[in-house]
Amino acid sequence: MNKRILSVGIAAIAAAALTLGVTGCAPEKKLTIAFVMGAESDPFFQAMKVGAEAEALAQGVDLVWQGDPSEYNVATQVPIVDNVLAQSPDGLVLIPTDPNGLQASANKAIEAGVAVAMVDTTVSDASKAVITITGDNSDGGAKAADAIATAIGYKAGKTYEVVVGLTSATATTNVGRLNGFKDRVASTYPGIQIKDVAYSASNPQTANSNVNNWLTKYPNLKGIFAIDGTNASGAAAALQARNLVGKIALVGYDAYPANVDLLKQGVFTALIAQDPAAEARLAIKTLVEYIKNGTKAATHDVVIPNVTLDANTSADDFTKYTYVATN
Repeated sequence: MNKRILSVGIAAIAAAALTLGVTGCAPEKKLTIAFVMGAESDPFFQAMKVGAEAEALAQGVDLVWQGDPSEYNVATQVPIVDNVLAQSPDGLVLIPTDPNGLQASANKAIEAGVAVAMVDTTVSDASKAVITITGDNSDGGAKAADAIATAIGYKAGKTYEVVVGLTSATATTNVGRLNGFKDRVASTYPGIQIKDVAYSASNPQTANSNVNNWLTKYPNLKGIFAIDGTNASGAAAALQARNLVGKIALVGYDAYPANVDLLKQGVFTALIAQDPAAEARLAIKTLVEYIKNGTKAATHDVVIPNVTLDANTSADDFTKYTYVATN
């Protein structure tokens, strides 16, 4: 009887040990990071996707990539964020199309325990985000003013009419670039007159229409600052169609491959390039470290420098900074 009890006891202990062993070796839950941008077709966001996919693979996490197919619009972005949050991701990389319009969405994610990173643009209060990452927008606007002034042969005492094409009146990147442009003009090139601004919602056809309206309204126009890639594409097409290449200085933002080719052909005076892939990689890496280890970002607000591409840019730098699109 005692031997039987002992035998049963040993078997039970062995079974328990086996169960613990299996449990202890269970694979760690795979993290899911959602990434919600503005207009998904924009080559800037496509280049960002390359970095996001590479870092997700390196970190061993699942990536959920969502955005409106073509429209940079707060009304379409909010339900997309709601949809990805319904899938209970561990982290969310958000590119808000409007700082106030996406504040509630960011708060909703954080309150649900989702780690949030802001990339490119941000919300009005991003203090509870793990990290915010953007290009140096004010500096980019200043660099654009310098490039236009050089191209038009700016001289003190003379006046020059310019216009600015934007995607959004409120997106923090657009606001920062416009303010940087205005500040540099006011401090260094007071003869440059900003005659008008117009918005395209990240649609190059709308940008093209805006530029054509300006070309009719301002026959003495000397320069255009296209504040992002889609505005740059639309503006370039308008100048080419009217045979005004070289007659009106065009400075754009974002090194789309097609626009880099146009820069080499002299359609653009300069392009202000960012590093969207690096922004995406840093966002995902930071979120994974935070979710797994509770490690906070060493710097909450990260600003990545811009680069001016122009006729003097080396072939190596063109290769380095031209945006690479995902397949």
